[in-house]
Amino acid sequence: MTALPVRRGMAAMAAAALATTLLSVPLTAPASASASTGTWLVSVEPGALGGVVADLREAGVTVTRELAGVGMAVVEAPAAALRSLTTDPRVTGVTPDSDVQMHSSTYDARGDVNSAYNVGQVVGARGLWSRSNKLQWTGAGVDVALLDTGVTPVTGLDAPGKVVHGPDLSFDSQSASTRHLDGFGHGTHMAGLIAGKDADANLLDPGSSGPFIGMAPDARVVSVKVADAWGNADVSQIVAGIDWVVQNRKSHGLNVRVLNLSLGTPSAQSSLLDPLSFAVEQAWHKGIVVVASVGNDGTGTGQLLNPARNPYVIAVGANDSKGSTSTDDDVIPDFSTRGDGTRNPDLVAPGQSLQSLRVPGSYIDEQNPTARLGERFLRGSGTSQAAAVVSGGIALLLQQRPSLTPEDVKYLVTSGARALPSADKQAQGKGMLDLRKPAATTKLSYAEQGFDKAKGTGSLDAARGGFRIENELGIVLDGERDIMMQAFDATAQAAKSSMDATWDGGSWNKSPWIGTGWSEQGWTGVAWTGTDLAGRTWAGRTWAGGTWNGRTWADGYWNGRTWAGRTWAGRTWASAGWR
Repeated sequence: MTALPVRRGMAAMAAAALATTLLSVPLTAPASASASTGTWLVSVEPGALGGVVADLREAGVTVTRELAGVGMAVVEAPAAALRSLTTDPRVTGVTPDSDVQMHSSTYDARGDVNSAYNVGQVVGARGLWSRSNKLQWTGAGVDVALLDTGVTPVTGLDAPGKVVHGPDLSFDSQSASTRHLDGFGHGTHMAGLIAGKDADANLLDPGSSGPFIGMAPDARVVSVKVADAWGNADVSQIVAGIDWVVQNRKSHGLNVRVLNLSLGTPSAQSSLLDPLSFAVEQAWHKGIVVVASVGNDGTGTGQLLNPARNPYVIAVGANDSKGSTSTDDDVIPDFSTRGDGTRNPDLVAPGQSLQSLRVPGSYIDEQNPTARLGERFLRGSGTSQAAAVVSGGIALLLQQRPSLTPEDVKYLVTSGARALPSADKQAQGKGMLDLRKPAATTKLSYAEQGFDKAKGTGSLDAARGGFRIENELGIVLDGERDIMMQAFDATAQAAKSSMDATWDGGSWNKSPWIGTGWSEQGWTGVAWTGTDLAGRTWAGRTWAGGTWNGRTWADGYWNGRTWAGRTWAGRTWASAGWR
């Protein structure tokens, strides 16, 4: 089921309202209209949405939508019915919902070298959208699966059918107010780069820089949420998510051709044995192009993060434009992992200070206010962003030629990449993504890569790479067990994966993780039972992402720092203080 659309006025007001902390404001309406029903946005303090909504409904107010990801509710009521909210300490603002101009008047996309507009120009995406005043290749009919922190339907991702919610496998799944939504802010940023599209976008005019448009504006995003509002996840959730994508790639009207993994772990074992590496290789051999970020540890050990380490998948590093649209002076930013000489990045894509969609009030947004661009956008850097750019670009090629295999696609994008004369040769791989040559190439099939096939019989715990989550009871998730505390038999799971049989209805590894069908909000949830982990407070962080405005923004595999605890959407999270 597709995500419910957000009204244009609502999304705009949401972005404006949460750009700063609002004071409660008096509700005003003409005397003649005081009894007429209007639509209002009610903004609340973090964690207060459930209580405010319950009180509103008890008072007879119609609540038409809860937006837990941005701490808002949409209500229909006369102004007089909401006056009591102006003295409610939980409420930060009440604003009338109305259609407004969506584009920030303070942000010039054309003048920003790292805007989505200029990124699309530099890598050749915009030139593929139309020709002779007819739509050409826009990603239509191609689904891109995004395993991340969820997607919030902000403007640019709010059109009916733009985002399909797969299962929520994160710790947020246990609350209806947080399920599927992006309280962290990372997944929405990636989704915008891949397939964002404003309602007034004209793809027949690729020279227009006003509306926000991602790489593949008519592609669809299948969001599989694996990390919560703090970025917490375990490797078992990632493997389960990949398994779900592979098993359901053609189910329920889906056509998943690309899997974006802007994440990774410093696995302590060979990619031939690693269960996460095996999962992505299964996706690859079954027709899904897997795009993975190489990591943000700079020179470090040089090793790519897992699963980018798997030799079959497309491993993407980041490129820095150095403030110009020419690639002659481009370099590889310090944070982009270089490779170890054996497994290096396959190519790079723009990944420094990129403009994409912001989730107001999300964790990243609150921690990085200087990265905001006007009311709607956020600037972010990392191999995460670079991978998203590549995933969107590949969706264009797959619409152009649906018969392309993952092997074909990898050959096309690497052989067509543009060498960067000023950049580190090992770190750039074949060079920067350039879609012009791949789109013009007439050859349709290429030889399969000759790497040894992964077995997946290694250790789940080794796949964590030494980073483990821990709850407030001191329980550390380690050893060969998943988040449900079920024993994980890698050999047995690998055999099931080969047969597309890891998921049995809503169960994975013998435990129920999700419901068994679609609902209006996406794939249905289920209460987690029989585990000491569900509903607990978690510390730590796990997935490789990016930096924001030149600063790393999370801990653990997100490459970063220790954060203080806070309350998010009715659930309290522990402070994250481990490396």
